[in-house]
Amino acid sequence: MGAQGVILGCTEIPLLIQQEHCDIATFDTTKIHSEAAVRFALAK
Repeated sequence: MGAQGVILGCTEIPLLIQQEHCDIATFDTTKIHSEAAVRFALAK
């Protein structure tokens, strides 16, 4: 069994590699963190 996902843990890597380029799940940490920051900022 191989990897089940790849963490794109640098701000520049998602510019080069997108989900459509991979057969396994990719996780863009910049997107994950920015979406979490917006949710936190908008929470009441």
